[in-house]
Amino acid sequence: MIPQKTPIGLLLVNLGTPDAATVPAVRKYLREFLMDGRVIDIPFIPRYLLVNGIIAPFRSPKSTKTYKMVWLPEGSPLKVYGLGLEKEIQKHFDDRFMVRLAMRYQNPSMPKVLQEMRDAGVGHILVLPLFPQYASATTGSVMQELMDILRQWQAIPEITVINKFWDHPLFISAFAQIGKKYLEAEPWDHILFSYHGLPERHIRKGDDYGVCKLGECCNTMRPDNKLCYRAQCFATSRALAAALGLEKEQYTVCFQSRLGRDPWVKPYTEDVVKRLPEEGKKRVLVFSPAFVADCLETVEEIGEEYKEVFMEHGGERWQLVESLNVSEPWIKAVVTIIKERLPRTVSA
Repeated sequence: MIPQKTPIGLLLVNLGTPDAATVPAVRKYLREFLMDGRVIDIPFIPRYLLVNGIIAPFRSPKSTKTYKMVWLPEGSPLKVYGLGLEKEIQKHFDDRFMVRLAMRYQNPSMPKVLQEMRDAGVGHILVLPLFPQYASATTGSVMQELMDILRQWQAIPEITVINKFWDHPLFISAFAQIGKKYLEAEPWDHILFSYHGLPERHIRKGDDYGVCKLGECCNTMRPDNKLCYRAQCFATSRALAAALGLEKEQYTVCFQSRLGRDPWVKPYTEDVVKRLPEEGKKRVLVFSPAFVADCLETVEEIGEEYKEVFMEHGGERWQLVESLNVSEPWIKAVVTIIKERLPRTVSA
């Protein structure tokens, strides 16, 4: 039976999550995630030995305990909010559009969801990786997996990939609207914009123009650094600060989740957190604009771990601004971002 033609598949992709907060499920997730050569960018054999012989076996029990702390009754927050977003976005498009959430690692898997779109006869797939800033380890990995799947198809539909949206006014506005309720409710000594970190070598490997110095070169956006993750994070912060009415001295940009001995992009969030109370900044409001849904890195790492460090060093008030999740401003932003990139021949 020939399927009825569905003109557009709208694929929302996030990083991934274990299927359950159990040691076997977390171990399986870590193995798939960390075996990605864009995440741990070393040759296959040492990467295999490192991940399967050391990281996954020894890290999974500790990570499982952390996942249990953030797990919602319905499941992983990243998946729960992602499916909620899928449902809300579908309401803004008629039945000619198939909106689906997929995860780069684990479930719902990209191969399975793309096969659903193939079976539905989509003629165009618009892919929105849910990472505001482009990085090889996130959006780049999604794009590579997408191409690896589609190259096995004989008939490949038209593809549109939105590789970043940090500079979209509605994305900035959505985060600003959530943050303003905290700024207006009480006084703050300082604002932190904490982003997920990356090894410095990832940034350098993506520097096709030889301009990267991992310093002041990231303070402006130019054609030669438009896909530099660090530069995009600083630019996101400038845009958010402007929307929130902040002056330059009122906020700091930093990078969390550092692992291993190799240098990661700086400044490190942990170092900044320890220093702030010494500078008299004891009431701190924290944004995490690299994530569009709350997860381990926001709720537990920023909301709890860094809070504990901050308090131990003399801090008095620490508040994480929740992520966009399934908020109305974020739904409006996603719908607009998608509609702006639809083919001109298709009306939403």
